[in-house]
Amino acid sequence: MEFHGCTCCTDLLTHRLDRRRFLTTGAAAGLATMLPSLSFARGKVYDAMVLSCIDPRLQEPVRRYTRRRNLTGKVSQFVIAGAAVGVVAEPFKDWHKAWWDNVTTSVELHNIKRVIAINHRNCGAAKIAYGEASVATWKAETATHKAALAAFRMQMKERLPKLGVETGLMALDGRIEMFA
Repeated sequence: MEFHGCTCCTDLLTHRLDRRRFLTTGAAAGLATMLPSLSFARGKVYDAMVLSCIDPRLQEPVRRYTRRRNLTGKVSQFVIAGAAVGVVAEPFKDWHKAWWDNVTTSVELHNIKRVIAINHRNCGAAKIAYGEASVATWKAETATHKAALAAFRMQMKERLPKLGVETGLMALDGRIEMFA
């Protein structure tokens, strides 16, 4: 019998690829898919997950901050209105699960060792969550963000105690004040 088909199937259909070779090839292909070393993200250790705000004014300052810290390409990111405010404030409670699902996924996939939460000054989400008086002055705004970041740190320690947590408040020009 003469076969005139595609070249990829000719060996199989002309019996040059016998059952043993076929099964060996299939088994090797199946085993290769199970090797963790072939996974793109799993197994590689990334440094951290950065939590920041959706405010477009902060995208470039946050990027510069991570670059200064030599974290480019070494972090996963989660961006939500208010950053830590969006994760802990009661008015945004429907968003909280999204954070926890994402950070635990980043731990699993990226092996992150810490979380860096960056809130920012002049944050509309903080005003929505805590009221205008909470951000009306520099001092009030600092206290509000410090409290939100402390609550965030506490929740992280309760739920994912093995992760380090860094928290800071960034000015719109990119200067950042870190809180312990």
